[in-house]
Amino acid sequence: MVKTTVSIIKADIGSVAGHAVVAKPLFDIANKKLEDAKQNGIINSYYVFNAGDDLELLMTHNRGENNAEIHKLAWDTFMDGAKKAKNLKLYGAGQDLLLDAFSGNVKGLGPGVAEMEFQERGSDPVVIFAADKTEPSAFNYLLYRIFADPSNTAGLVIDPKMSGGFKFEVFDAYENRSVILETPSELYSLLALIGATSRYMVSKVWRSSDNEIVSTSSTTKLSLIAGSYVGKDDPVCIVRGQSGFPSVGEIIAPFQHTYLVSGWMRGSHWGPFMPVGLKDSICTVFDGPPRIVALGIQVSNGKIASDDDGNPLIVDFFKDVAFDGARKEAIEMSQFLRRMGEFEPARLGPEAMEYTTLPNVLNQLEPRFKKHE
Repeated sequence: MVKTTVSIIKADIGSVAGHAVVAKPLFDIANKKLEDAKQNGIINSYYVFNAGDDLELLMTHNRGENNAEIHKLAWDTFMDGAKKAKNLKLYGAGQDLLLDAFSGNVKGLGPGVAEMEFQERGSDPVVIFAADKTEPSAFNYLLYRIFADPSNTAGLVIDPKMSGGFKFEVFDAYENRSVILETPSELYSLLALIGATSRYMVSKVWRSSDNEIVSTSSTTKLSLIAGSYVGKDDPVCIVRGQSGFPSVGEIIAPFQHTYLVSGWMRGSHWGPFMPVGLKDSICTVFDGPPRIVALGIQVSNGKIASDDDGNPLIVDFFKDVAFDGARKEAIEMSQFLRRMGEFEPARLGPEAMEYTTLPNVLNQLEPRFKKHE
């Protein structure tokens, strides 16, 4: 049987009034490009949305992961959108498009990508996470809670299809290498790595019993591509749920509370990860706080399930009042952190600041240092 691929490819190509939100003309361009691609049989279905100032292209197709035609479609969409953004003088127009030439894959060119190919089950609920003003390792804590923490995911204890645990692929962004660790037997080793969020990030998760893929995340770090700070990485993540996987309720449950992630203003600060509905996915205070949206879809016969008029059926999970407590926590934590100004730990440590603009300031002071007697 033909497998289905779910792809989400994102880029910051321009925003209204700073780093706040995607402009409607960019949505219009993206929707037209993807609709044309659907009519021409390149993709089966799509949904365009935003996480803060990032334009998110969610697509289903049967072409597999890393397909050149799918990636070219996304790249051309971003390039057309960036051209419009430049004409409108939007802020940061085309900032995630680091290279001019497309070479068959958008990875390494700036946009973030998460893709998953799988054989459809009788019912396949999928949760799409998209974040703004943070880095890919922001998902480390979330994925640990979903797939390795029985206090969050009861299925790890009471579902025989899950009691064998899950395998995590951990990517080392500095050395461009990865390692696979299995839980629960290697849980402590897993935490030893993914707790160091400046370097390590969870890229894929499989069910141990049958190696069935259940989660995939983007791993693009723009600073390591460009060699300097050019913007936040703003990651995306795909998680399958139910029927031997964590339930959808368990997948989104970790966001009953906020937690700290790096990024926020100029990619240089710790900030609370705030779950929001699509209408509130706009970054304001100190260009934040870092935001995350969670959309639920049903994958059906290679497509996003839709209504009789062809509109995709989308569940905007974080608009629910059940997450009001986490938003309140995030606001209170952001107020506390900003009272600290530019003192650590509100600001990131020296290692993380190497790729920001801070070294330029310090280099100006270097000639003035004298040996201390």
